[in-house]
Amino acid sequence: MADRDPAVEAAVRGEPALLGPEVRRSPERVAAPPHPGFHGFGASGRHGDRAPAAAMPATATAPGARPPAVSRTRGVRLAPDPVRRTLGTEHQGRRVHRGSLWRRAQDGRRPYVHQGTPFDAREE
Repeated sequence: MADRDPAVEAAVRGEPALLGPEVRRSPERVAAPPHPGFHGFGASGRHGDRAPAAAMPATATAPGARPPAVSRTRGVRLAPDPVRRTLGTEHQGRRVHRGSLWRRAQDGRRPYVHQGTPFDAREE
């Protein structure tokens, strides 16, 4: 059995937490997690840095909403610092492949790059 890697475990725990409705509705909570150099490409087609990522969720997630179902979760350390994180999500019938690169920040591992790509399960 392979040794446990705290960096990989932090990324594996961190990304599903960012998808939860409590975090996605709160610009303050969303603004805190990304790495200072964050850049993302969302499943919606939007792209941007830390500021647009923080502004979007306040209007995109309704109170009482359930978090997406997460599947096919993987993490691998690419070098001493970066961790590659992949997973699938399904929410209200919409399926998305998600990938991110997590890097060290002053207060722990944070997403540095994120991409979400919608897909049709019939084509997978």
